[in-house]
Amino acid sequence: MSSTTSGRGRTRGTVVAAAVLVAVVILGLASLTATPGGSPSAPVATPSASASSANGSAGTQMPPELERALLALARRVVDDGSAMGRVDAPVVLIEYADFQCPYCGKFARDTKPQLMKYVEDGTLRIEWRNFPIFGEESTAAARAGYAAAQQGRFWEFYNVAFSKERTRNSGAFAPDKLEKMAREAGVPDLDRFRADMKSKAAQDSIDRDSEEGYGIGVTSTPTFLVNTQPILGAQPFEAFEAAIEKARLTAGKPRVTSSPEVTGK
Repeated sequence: MSSTTSGRGRTRGTVVAAAVLVAVVILGLASLTATPGGSPSAPVATPSASASSANGSAGTQMPPELERALLALARRVVDDGSAMGRVDAPVVLIEYADFQCPYCGKFARDTKPQLMKYVEDGTLRIEWRNFPIFGEESTAAARAGYAAAQQGRFWEFYNVAFSKERTRNSGAFAPDKLEKMAREAGVPDLDRFRADMKSKAAQDSIDRDSEEGYGIGVTSTPTFLVNTQPILGAQPFEAFEAAIEKARLTAGKPRVTSSPEVTGK
């Protein structure tokens, strides 16, 4: 898992009352997994340790107001180009990530493909959040992901960007390289892609995602939220499987504002 180098404060938004509590949960788990600047092959916590930390080692009950605030983070927007799965899926996995983060790449290559069975059977929805923390190339890559999403090719871009580990801030996400990735991902209109990358809407979207993450205490990438359970780092599939199965059993009927027929691309 990779950590931020910035201590910038962020507004808490609608989850202000829950921010301190969830930060305690997340930071407690971070102590098990954080290896700043390490390689994705570095040891991470076991699934049992992760589950224990996320749920409280003493079996403490999550306050209802915190649970409601965390569940409300799932956007469930039908035309969200950077989400996949049914909008009425009982379980939502939110990923706060940076395209330059090696652990995010490890999750993308090793774990996400195994989670697709839950997406395909309607159990799981995955929602991406841009959380660029490693400088200009991270922000540029986030803008490119946003631009690809405008043409329904976000997940193809995600797969290309994470297809291999790239040296951080080495030019791997320079503008010409991002255009090449977009072309490989099948983005049909590259002129529009360039314009969307430079748009205020792109920056506004990134800012919204980052504000949300900082507001609940996210300080490193990748950070995941499976309904109300946080998971940090490139945990093995079993950690996500356990969290999804638990969330499925306890999930209520989700509130959606649109028809639940769209899946991500």
